[in-house]
Amino acid sequence: MSPSDILNITLMQGFAGLSLFSVLLLMGLGLAVIFGQMGVINMAHGEFMTIGAYTIYMFSQIADNYWLGFTPFYFPIAIVAAFVIAFIAGWLAEWALIRHLYRRPLDTLLATWGLSLGMQQVFRSTFGPKEVSPTLPDWLMGSWSPAKGLDIPINGLFVMSLAVLMTGGLLVALYRSRWGLRVRATVANRQMANATGIDTRKTDRLTFAIGCGIAGVAGAAFTAIGSTGPTSGSLYIVDSFLVVTFGGAASLLGTVASAFGIAQMQSISEFFMTGSSARVITLLTIVIVLMLRPQGLFAAKVRRA
Repeated sequence: MSPSDILNITLMQGFAGLSLFSVLLLMGLGLAVIFGQMGVINMAHGEFMTIGAYTIYMFSQIADNYWLGFTPFYFPIAIVAAFVIAFIAGWLAEWALIRHLYRRPLDTLLATWGLSLGMQQVFRSTFGPKEVSPTLPDWLMGSWSPAKGLDIPINGLFVMSLAVLMTGGLLVALYRSRWGLRVRATVANRQMANATGIDTRKTDRLTFAIGCGIAGVAGAAFTAIGSTGPTSGSLYIVDSFLVVTFGGAASLLGTVASAFGIAQMQSISEFFMTGSSARVITLLTIVIVLMLRPQGLFAAKVRRA
C-alpha cells in the first residue's frame, strides 16, 4: 500500500469521525442546555433522538407510497417536523414528569430512565422491532471526490452542515434572544432571576423542549448515515453524556470540542485496532482527563449568591 493510499484512507476515516462528531454534537447540545440550566439527568434523551429518526421514516413512507413527486423535497421538511414533534414531546414530558423532580437529580435519572423504556416499547409496538431506513433523496446519495482515491459521502457532508447550522442557531438564540437572556440569567443565579421577574419554571420547560427538539434533529441527521430501531437512541446516550461531562456542563464550546475529540479519537483508532479496543482507549483517555480536570475541559463560570 502506497503512502498516498494510506493518507487517503486516514482522511476518509477522519471524515467518518466527522460524521459521528456531527451526531454526537447535536445530541450533546441538547443535553448541555438541559443539564447545564436545569440539572436534569435526562436518560430519555436518546429516545427523543429516535422520535426524529422515525419522523424522517414516516415522511419517507408518505413520499414513497402516496406522493412520489414529494421524494426529492421531503427531507428538509421532515427535519423541521422532527424538531417540532420532539419539541412537543419534550414539553409534555417536562409538564407531566420533570417539573415535579427539580433539585432531585437522582430521581430525574430514574424517572427519565423509566420514560425511556416506555418510549422504546411505544416505538416497538408502533414500528416493529426491526430496524428501518428511509428512502433518501437522490441528492443525498453518491460521493464527492476532491482527489483521486478520496471519496467523501454527500450524506456525511449534509450531516456536518446541519450540525454547524444548528450550533450556530443555538449560539445566536442564547446570546441574541430574550429566551437566551433568561436562560443565562437562570444559570448564573436562579434566585436572582426569579427576583427580577423571570419566570424560571416557564424558562425551564421551554429549555427542556428545545433540548429535546435538538435531539430530534440529531435523529433526523442520523437517518442519513444509519438505520433506525426502537433502541437506536439508547446506543448514543452514554456517548452524549460523555461529551457533555468531558467538555464541561453548560459550556457549548466544551461540547463542541469534546464531541470532536471523542469522535475523531474513536474513528481513527478503529483503523488501527478493533472497534472494542478503540472504544476502551477512548474511554480511558476521557477518564484520565476527568481525573486531572473533574470540571471538564471548559468549565462554565457560575455566579452564586
